[in-house]
Amino acid sequence: MAKSTETAGFSAEEKAAMKERAAELRAEKRAKDKAAISEAALAEKIAELPDADRALAERIQALVKQVAPDLVGKTYYGMPAWANAEGDNVVFLQPSSKFDLRYSTLGFEQAAKLDEGTMWATSYAITTLSEADEKRVIELVTRAIG
Repeated sequence: MAKSTETAGFSAEEKAAMKERAAELRAEKRAKDKAAISEAALAEKIAELPDADRALAERIQALVKQVAPDLVGKTYYGMPAWANAEGDNVVFLQPSSKFDLRYSTLGFEQAAKLDEGTMWATSYAITTLSEADEKRVIELVTRAIG
């Protein structure tokens, strides 16, 4: 195993994400209309993204709303996410710019019904979305909501 030359602890990006999550939880607690607040926060967060990440997030948002209109858009650690009626995150997008990575990640949380045998994928690296990729996202989100 290679030794890390970095100091132990959270990166500045991870600390910022934790602060964003704390702010999200405070906003949810104060909100009278949680869905409206979270959808507005999602739209604001997507608008702040760099061009490539914003285009990807907007397309994922459109695909999720197309096949799962009951999922509520929100932010999760400052990233776009979509939750079920119980408030459990089902799917999220970690933009590449969030942690300065070479690809974005489309991920699925515990509430997603993707179970397939005894082992299945819960996240997917994405650089851009081809037509075939969009079909795969639609298939995954459809399965995820059961």
